[in-house]
Amino acid sequence: MDGIALTGGCACGAVRYRLAREPMFTHCCHCTQCQQLSGSAFAINIIIENDSIEVLSGDIITTDGPSESGRPHIIHRCASCQTAVWSDYGGRPNYRFVRVGTLDRPHAIKPDAHIFVRSKVPWVIIPPDQKAFDIFYVLEEEWPADKLERRRRAIGG
Repeated sequence: MDGIALTGGCACGAVRYRLAREPMFTHCCHCTQCQQLSGSAFAINIIIENDSIEVLSGDIITTDGPSESGRPHIIHRCASCQTAVWSDYGGRPNYRFVRVGTLDRPHAIKPDAHIFVRSKVPWVIIPPDQKAFDIFYVLEEEWPADKLERRRRAIGG
């Protein structure tokens, strides 16, 4: 992130937001649901506490989305253009997954891990210096200690 202020918004510009702190972790997810929901080969999501997302303008609506786990997946969208700006996955309402593609500078974010690579499209090449997991990983082995502590506080632990 290198001190870059993370701001973003929806496709029509009605919703604008700012992230008040750096992300806890960033996933590049190659699961088939992310492929379908994004209309692309993968989705990149920043994980951050809810209270670190400041909505600067616009109205957000929520819709229910599919979930391989069967747990809730709430998608937060611009009320005007329906752009998905972030999600609550798996019934974890205290931190969110912000869509990196909605950032003003999405290229400033590099994934910490590629997940569900078992279903990645064959022409996507993951750089050898990036971690990749067939499904998921053990949080305690991949997240830095300070980010694990932020996550613990976010979930009330």
